[in-house]
Amino acid sequence: MSRDTARRLALAAQGFADPPPRGEVTRRHLQRALARTKLLQLDSVNVAVRAHYMPLFSRLGGYAAELLDAAAWSHRARQPRLLVEYWAHEASLIPVEDWPLLRWRMREYGGAWRRRSRELLERSPQLINDVLTAVKELGPIGAGGLERELGGGERQGRGPWWNRTDTKRACELLFAMGELTTGTRRGFERLYDLPERVLPAHVLAHEPEDDEAIRALVERSAHALGVATEPDLRDYYRLSPAQSKQAVAELVEDGVLEPVAVQGWRQPAYRYTAARIPRKVTGRALLCPFDPLVWERSRAERLFEFRYRIEIYVPEPKRQYGYYVFPFLLNGELVARVDLKADRAAGVLRVPGAFLETGHDSGEVVPELSAALRDMASWLGLDDVVVGAKGDLAKPLRSASR
Repeated sequence: MSRDTARRLALAAQGFADPPPRGEVTRRHLQRALARTKLLQLDSVNVAVRAHYMPLFSRLGGYAAELLDAAAWSHRARQPRLLVEYWAHEASLIPVEDWPLLRWRMREYGGAWRRRSRELLERSPQLINDVLTAVKELGPIGAGGLERELGGGERQGRGPWWNRTDTKRACELLFAMGELTTGTRRGFERLYDLPERVLPAHVLAHEPEDDEAIRALVERSAHALGVATEPDLRDYYRLSPAQSKQAVAELVEDGVLEPVAVQGWRQPAYRYTAARIPRKVTGRALLCPFDPLVWERSRAERLFEFRYRIEIYVPEPKRQYGYYVFPFLLNGELVARVDLKADRAAGVLRVPGAFLETGHDSGEVVPELSAALRDMASWLGLDDVVVGAKGDLAKPLRSASR
């Protein structure tokens, strides 16, 4: 398989060959995009837009963020919750129906997190039970609210005083074990609740065997990636090599995966046999650093010859491109990258740096990038795009943005 074919296959698998919706984006469009990506990574960085909102914008265009909020953190009789939080590819939103596929991880994390929390549990043996009891009575509730409840206030005398750090650690342990989940969020604060008040009974009752669950996760990875190496498939849900290799072998035997060699790839790859390969991929999209298309950096380099590293933790003088850099996808290729910041006080989308990738024509890229930035600013409720001075695209992009 040529690199170009692999790239088109991967883009189609991620939803970039689907035409964007005409008119208002609906819950049905949201479900279609989620059927492609399988999950949305959560991240606390909010310099431009929170990570879980952006992949949907990249695939669907402007949509109401409340649509995703409702799918993830509210429950109505006529519109049941679509997503739930758990550790998948890092902290993630996953389909509600996939919750049982991670029960083995809940058992595994319960053991690992308990070992890490041994000092806390020995010092405060009653804390876990107190937190569960309080959430059962008061949830959904945040760690701060729990600390106040367990520490006194109107309920003084109820139990020992727990500080916020201890209470938060207990909540995280119970979340990892699947004993608590996110009932809703206030801002970006997680409000904990019991799974039985968040998830349908049939989901909670489903107990797949570990091997069956892991095989299903690898199949989901393959569906989302189109063509991938075994480490790529493993990374999507952060599986172990042993888990992934066994599942891949079984899926090959079942005909779900087909071994292929991709031009320029050192490792053997596997094609999801039901995946389609479009003749071409058109359109444009800005991608956040946590978009599933590029979050595995070595895969992005193999597919697009695009070396990508996030520089949040790099001291500013040593950053090559910027603090929070978005790759720019145009007609099936990553052609540029821009450092972005939403300056909500000034009402503008700031572009401190803009950089053209080698081998691409700025005359073709700049008008499309300028339009994509205006679209993003509009979606974020910002009035203008302000381009800085860093990068070889800064000057022409600034002129186009005017």
